[in-house]
Amino acid sequence: MIDRLEKEVDMLERHLQVLRMVIESEPIGIVKMSNETGYPHHKVRYSLRVLEEENLIEPSSQGAITTERTDEFVGELDGKIDEISAKLDEMKISETAEAES
Repeated sequence: MIDRLEKEVDMLERHLQVLRMVIESEPIGIVKMSNETGYPHHKVRYSLRVLEEENLIEPSSQGAITTERTDEFVGELDGKIDEISAKLDEMKISETAEAES
């Protein structure tokens, strides 16, 4: 159960790292991203596809570039991560058991 969550968090971390690289170095291609991150080409390609499906990046002849939606997403990201983190904190059983004793 938790293993799946860990895998999802790792994948989200990779997607966000790829997005950060596009934001900082656009246009940027798969080979450069793979070399700089150490992720295999197929994982970078998958992250780029996910980001493109979310309309956060788009392909160009020189490499991936950001879209109009990127700034809005980045602006909301920290708040969404904080909300998820708070939910996860509420799920902790050991803290709940200690508070009740």
